[in-house]
Amino acid sequence: MTARIDWVRDSCRLLSGISAEFARTRPFDGLTIGTGIHLEPKTVALILTLASGGARMISTGNLSSTQAETVGYLRHRCVQVIGETTTDRARHAADLREVIGEKPGLLLDNGGDLFLGYLSDPYPGLLGGTEETTSGRTRLRPLAGRLDVPVLVINDSPIKQFAENRHAVGLSVLESYLRITNRMTNGRRAVVFGYGACGKGIAAAFRSAHALVAVIETDPVARLEACLDGFDVPARDDALREADIVITATGADAVVRGADLAVLRDDVVLCNAGHFPVEIAVDELESSPLTRRREAAADGIATLLLDDGRRVHLLAGGHMVNLAGPRPLGNSIESMDLGFALQARCLEAIANGSVGAGQVVVAVPRFIDERVARAFLDAYGTSVTRPADA
Repeated sequence: MTARIDWVRDSCRLLSGISAEFARTRPFDGLTIGTGIHLEPKTVALILTLASGGARMISTGNLSSTQAETVGYLRHRCVQVIGETTTDRARHAADLREVIGEKPGLLLDNGGDLFLGYLSDPYPGLLGGTEETTSGRTRLRPLAGRLDVPVLVINDSPIKQFAENRHAVGLSVLESYLRITNRMTNGRRAVVFGYGACGKGIAAAFRSAHALVAVIETDPVARLEACLDGFDVPARDDALREADIVITATGADAVVRGADLAVLRDDVVLCNAGHFPVEIAVDELESSPLTRRREAAADGIATLLLDDGRRVHLLAGGHMVNLAGPRPLGNSIESMDLGFALQARCLEAIANGSVGAGQVVVAVPRFIDERVARAFLDAYGTSVTRPADA
């Protein structure tokens, strides 16, 4: 695993350049940065980049996605990591409280948990921070007046939307489905709940793998967009009745619930791509009167056996499928390099005062988007230069 982490770090060209710069400029000298983000190889590159800028790093992970080798790698490099791999919500909440107990000057949040922890036990000296997800932005925006410090939402950057959410999430969810199930997608009916940036990427990726894709979306405008993009947009129950594969990507609770067992077909596979493990109401499915028992079918797969003989398969326990289950790899290195470059530049801007206190739960400023976009095009050599005699 150490070799893989080294491979990932060497492949993060943007973060490598920023790390070398931060070692010179030291934008975080004297600051503690608290992070609550998936602890996997790509986040190592981000955390060590921030540390190179003089920050004292206090880090914990998210439910189900913390990788033990990543924790060991960071601790060996003098990063204080709180907690271990867990799916226990109480244990995870205690780890988050411990991060807040260190009174970080900057927070790097992933789902809003750290900022909510700060509001429940505020302390002086918080300069602000970043929020990675739409789920976190939804939780924090009504609390902007109470926060009263700059909070930049990485997921509201157009770069994050198209590079990571649309292009990378779709591929990583497809790759995870194939790896965990070892089943084909060709000709299979896939139903995608949600047509935000992640849902668009998932739908496109499964279509490119020759699945027959339908989209379920409650927003009529997004539903129209899915229709004009060439996807079926049937009624919800009609889609579930025909589905071989169901993927949730909405950010909402109980998108697939116990009552749906009545319409799901035999051998259907359920998986979640949303940040929180709440989109598939696993407790409802397991406690339904229709469910006879649950049994492990394979690594990362649980099967619910229904009283009429139907089987419903659940991947990764309803946790984020591309960062849970066996050998989770997550999104592509380059896409995360882009997103994490946005993180590093946003935290730098808050630390040096380039972003003011009025920018509370707002999108990444345009000047940061442009800087990161230019750096990516330069670092990855994606510009094409014609020969002189062309």
